[in-house]
Amino acid sequence: MRIIKMILYSLMLFVAIGSSLQFSSSAYEPIAQKETAARRERKIQEQTFQQVDDFYLFVRDSLRVAIEKEDGDEEVLQTRFLSARLRYKKFEWAAEYFIAPLARRLNGPPSQEVENADLMDPTMAYAINPSGLQIVEGYLFPKYDRAHKKALEKEVALLEENAGYLRSYFADHTLTDWRILDAAKLQVFRVIALGITGYDNPLSLHSMEESAMALNSLARVLFRYTDGKESNLIKTITAAVRYLEDHPDFDAFNRAAFITTYANKISTEIARLEKDFSKGKKHYNRLLNQEARTLFDPTAFHVNAFTPGSTYHLTEAKVQLGEALFHDQHLSGDGSRSCASCHRAERGFTDGMKTNTHIYDKSKHLSRNTLTLLNAALQSNYFYDMRALTLEDQALNVIQNKDEMDGNLEEITTYLSQDASYQKLFDQAFPSRTGKEVQSFQIANALASYVRSLTKLNSKFDHYMQGEQTAMTAEEIDGFNLFMGKAKCATCHFVPLFTGITPPKYMESEAEVIGVPASIKDSIIDPDNGWYDIIGIRSYQHAFKTPTIRNIDQTAPYMHNGIYETLEEVMDFYNHAGPVGLGFELENVTLSEDSLHLSDKEINHIIQFMKSLKDL
Repeated sequence: MRIIKMILYSLMLFVAIGSSLQFSSSAYEPIAQKETAARRERKIQEQTFQQVDDFYLFVRDSLRVAIEKEDGDEEVLQTRFLSARLRYKKFEWAAEYFIAPLARRLNGPPSQEVENADLMDPTMAYAINPSGLQIVEGYLFPKYDRAHKKALEKEVALLEENAGYLRSYFADHTLTDWRILDAAKLQVFRVIALGITGYDNPLSLHSMEESAMALNSLARVLFRYTDGKESNLIKTITAAVRYLEDHPDFDAFNRAAFITTYANKISTEIARLEKDFSKGKKHYNRLLNQEARTLFDPTAFHVNAFTPGSTYHLTEAKVQLGEALFHDQHLSGDGSRSCASCHRAERGFTDGMKTNTHIYDKSKHLSRNTLTLLNAALQSNYFYDMRALTLEDQALNVIQNKDEMDGNLEEITTYLSQDASYQKLFDQAFPSRTGKEVQSFQIANALASYVRSLTKLNSKFDHYMQGEQTAMTAEEIDGFNLFMGKAKCATCHFVPLFTGITPPKYMESEAEVIGVPASIKDSIIDPDNGWYDIIGIRSYQHAFKTPTIRNIDQTAPYMHNGIYETLEEVMDFYNHAGPVGLGFELENVTLSEDSLHLSDKEINHIIQFMKSLKDL
């Protein structure tokens, strides 16, 4: 039966994507030379609507009908589900860009979505239950349990309802050139960071087929911007789709080769098109630079994206002042501790300790490990429990924390206002200020600016992705492919920042429940509730921010409680299914319950890759 299923699925895929995948101009609707913008935009809108309509009708008339049958056959249900996913991938680029909240109802992650967590009062946060294709997948894969038939019927009915809303949206929604091209480039980034990692199909793992469909559909949109000619862009997409189809094995897929040979070139060509179709373009304040050609450009990410406003943006004068404050022990209650005491440059701006000590009592330890400040600006929430929304909030929180620095802002501002050398630095950093009195927001902004200056992204990995093929060893490249695939690391540590900030716009941070033990010896879960204590949503009990693994070789020990001293220990935890392997009963864990089945050699290569992320 499994062989029959694969034959049926292959035939379905062959029909869905198109014959032979060797595209030529004859494969597309004839396009008049110098097609007007209005006609082009209308035609793309019509094509998108037709694809949404096809998805809606398929869910209603095929998938839902099959599920409602009393004797629903597992093979049929799984095949129809996979066909529905392929249909979704055709218009994913538009749905995710133009109406993202609804897209999340169709294909969002299978965990509760938290709303209002970024308000000044986090207790106003509330949870929205997940829905869509990934929830349906959980009922059908790896086996269909008919005991959940009613729940499955409910989910598919909701999927149909939301698809209907999407259908109404695209029935008459006007699309404009610059937004279409922006969305197209983001879709390429989505394929790189999410599509080929199994992020949204972790059980069925038809990632390469779905990515091929996403790019194939994108080609039909972009073809209209080439005056009906097979440009280098279309030829590269054609080759990329063929590569994906020729290498469908999830574990064996060479992601490094795909990205450097095809995906980076596709997004670069789209970026070139954007310059020719930029009429009416608006610039958003988002972490990913709108002008980025690839995810790996040196200037792809905007360090000021998460500042409280433009007046808080980084300047060299602020950095100089912030560095002085960072090393000044007068900011602490007893004059014994500075920011640099716990964030040491030689340790990747961490302290090398499991957890640091109480400022007044060195026999008492703080509850959490010290996070690195390197590339901290490229994140949207701070501390392991994500309680601070900006680096300014983070700085003042640490200074005033009774256990960490116990600084008094009134005394600090008085000290700084009376120091002649600091007065000069503050005048340079904040030239519009009047008088000598230092303000707390200026202290916070200067410290935050210094932290923002610690953004590098110039590791061996970055150089490799920018075209230096000899920058990484064969073992490091293999480790990257494992990290992005079989080991499932990249579904939480998203490329290229390798944090929990979600692609492709990189504006929201995820928190994960991974079930870290309290100690190496005792198989009990660490009692720290993490983000739950901030937002009060039960499903996020023991949830913590996903930290970066860049510079990870410098930032041991690991996890929020510093439980693991080595990367080998970390990999062993994940390889043996985390809390499941330790015997924990944790309902809301976000890790797979299965072992990763990584060999010692594979683990070694993954660690070598992670070490290649050290900034040079």
